[in-house]
Amino acid sequence: MRPFPKYLSALALLGAVAGFTGPVVAQSPAYPSRPVTLVVPTATGGTTDLSARMLAQALAPVLGQSVVVDNKGGANGAIAAGVVKRAPADGYTLLMQYSGYHVISPHLTRAPAWEQADFQPVANVISAPQIIVVREGLPVKTLPELIAYAKAHPGKLNYASSGNGSLQHVTGAMLEQQGGIKMVHVPYKGTGPALQDLLGAQVDLTFGTAPPFMPHIQAGKLRVLAVTGKERLPSLPDVPTTAEAGYPRVDATSWFALFAPAAAPKAVVDRLVADARTVVQSEDFRRKALEQGATADFQDPAQLGARVKADLGNWAGVVRSARIEAE
Repeated sequence: MRPFPKYLSALALLGAVAGFTGPVVAQSPAYPSRPVTLVVPTATGGTTDLSARMLAQALAPVLGQSVVVDNKGGANGAIAAGVVKRAPADGYTLLMQYSGYHVISPHLTRAPAWEQADFQPVANVISAPQIIVVREGLPVKTLPELIAYAKAHPGKLNYASSGNGSLQHVTGAMLEQQGGIKMVHVPYKGTGPALQDLLGAQVDLTFGTAPPFMPHIQAGKLRVLAVTGKERLPSLPDVPTTAEAGYPRVDATSWFALFAPAAAPKAVVDRLVADARTVVQSEDFRRKALEQGATADFQDPAQLGARVKADLGNWAGVVRSARIEAE
C-alpha cells in the first residue's frame, strides 16, 4: 500500500482534532469581570457605611467594575460576617469591617457565629478616634465638667451606643472606670438612630467617630468635649484629647478595613491590596477623609493582621472588667 503524502496526514490529524468531542477546560475571566459587593455590618449613616461608600466610589474606576455597598446591620456584625463567610471565596463579596465588631465582639460570647480564621485581611482604609459628644443643653463644656456633673448626679446621665458590646459601649465603660462615675447605657441598632435621639435630647451623650456628627457639630446642635485618640483632629483643632483633659487611659481609636473570605485566591487578594493602596493613598481620598474628621490610613494585610492581634488583646481586659456580654 502506498503511504499517505505528508500533507494528507496533516489534514487527517486536523480533522481528528476538530471532531474531538471530549471535555474542554474553560479559562476563567480575569478578575474582576462583574460587580464587586462590599457587605457593611451597620445601618446607613455611620462611619463604617461612610467609609464603605467612599471606598466603593473611588475603587470602581480602578477595578474597572462597579462596587456595590450592601448594608447588613445587626447582631454585633455577625449578620454581615455570616453573609461574607458563606459567599463564594472568589473576591466578589467582601466585608467592609468595623474594628469594634472585629476585635470586641469575639470577647462577648462563648459561641461566636464567626471566627478570625474565616477571613483574611486585605487593607485598612480609614482610622478615626472616638469623640465624646453631648447634647445641646447639657450644662458641661469640658470632659472634667462632665465627670463632675456625673458624680454630682450619680446614675442620671445616659449615653447612647450603636449596640451592646459596640466600641461606643466599651468606650463608655472605660470612661466610667477611669472617671469613677456611673452612667446608664442605652444601646441602639446603629449610630444613625443613636444620633437622632441625641439630637432630640432623648440621651445625654455618646461616643463615636466624627464623620456622622460633623454637620451637627458645625451647626452648633452638638458639643464635642474630647477626642479619645493620641492627637487632636485636624477637623476639630480646638477640641483637646482625653489625655490633655486629664484622662490618658481613655484611648479608643476605630478602624475600618477590608476583609476577604479566608479561601479567596492570592491573585485576587493581591489585586485588591494594590488597588486599595492606590485609592487610599490618593490625595482626593485623603482630603475627603479629613473633611469627615477621619484619616486615610492604608495598611497592607500583614500590618492589618498585626493590628487585629494587638487590639484583640487590648480590649479583652476592658470587656472582662466591665462584664459586657452580647445581647
